[in-house]
Amino acid sequence: MGREKPNFDILGKIDKERMSRGWTEYMLAECSGLTQSTISTWRRKNLQPNVASIEKICGGLGITLSQFFSDSEQDDLTEEQKNILVLWSKLSPKQRRAVAEMIQSFVDE
Repeated sequence: MGREKPNFDILGKIDKERMSRGWTEYMLAECSGLTQSTISTWRRKNLQPNVASIEKICGGLGITLSQFFSDSEQDDLTEEQKNILVLWSKLSPKQRRAVAEMIQSFVDE
C-alpha cells in the first residue's frame, strides 16, 4: 500500500505566507530559527518539512499550526482588525514583542 500525497500544498503555503510579508527565504529562516539552506532545499528537492519544522515556520510567521492549515479567512473580523493583522504579520518577532509591550502599556494605564 503506497502513501498518498497530501492535498495541502505545504511548500506553497509557506511561500504564500512568506511573500505576503515581503520576506526573503533568509528572513523567514532568521525568524523561524531554521537555516536558509534547509528552506531552500525543501523547494529545490520538493521535500515536505516535518511537523517540528512547520511549527518553527509558524512561530516565525506569528501564526498557529491551525491557522497555517486553515483554508478559511478571518470572516468574523472587522476590516480594521484584518488590517491590523496584515500589518502585524509583516513584523519580525522582535518587532512583534515591542508592539505587544507598547499595547500592554496602554492597557495597564
